[in-house]
Amino acid sequence: MDIKTTEKTEEKTSRPEPETAEAAADAVVDPRDGTDGDPGGDPSGDVSDARSDAPDDSEPDSEPDDELDDDELDDDELDEAAAVTETAAEDTGIGAGAAAVVSAALGAVALTGTWTGKVVSERETLVGQISTSQGGSTAQQISEIYGDAWHSTALVNGLFALLALIVALVVLTLPRRPGWVRAVAAAGAVLGGLGLLLSVGTYFDLFLSLPTAGS
Repeated sequence: MDIKTTEKTEEKTSRPEPETAEAAADAVVDPRDGTDGDPGGDPSGDVSDARSDAPDDSEPDSEPDDELDDDELDDDELDEAAAVTETAAEDTGIGAGAAAVVSAALGAVALTGTWTGKVVSERETLVGQISTSQGGSTAQQISEIYGDAWHSTALVNGLFALLALIVALVVLTLPRRPGWVRAVAAAGAVLGGLGLLLSVGTYFDLFLSLPTAGS
């Protein structure tokens, strides 16, 4: 009797209390559940959310291609701008060189005389002869036949010299011109200035005055 009583007592003490066992079961947290202590939670929702948050590697990343295209476009635009700049510089250089040569030629013409000046001089001589043919003093004949012709020639040569000087100064003020262009323009400026000085002196009889009847 004692042995049976002892075995029954041990069985009773080894059995867990129902409430204690249920509390322990509730306290166990399933790591697969989405919520703490909720065995009825749906783990598929968390998995789907995690999948939706994960980056989609299947979509192609077009940003590097766009950046490459932009770089290529920028390089093409720079090349086109450089080509346009070089062409404009070449055109400007050709124009400046031509203007320098023209200024030097005009300066030389102003010193040596032109066909236009000769024609104007002969016309003034003819007009003076016509005006003094009916009679006139010697001083009047000298002034209208020779003086007006010389002054007309000086005026025409002075206009050519002034034009040469203006063109040469414009070429010299242009930036980044080749050395030979500046040299030719400087020569044109010198010739034009000298021709203008001689023309002004001749027109106002500063160098040689008209002869008088008594001389």
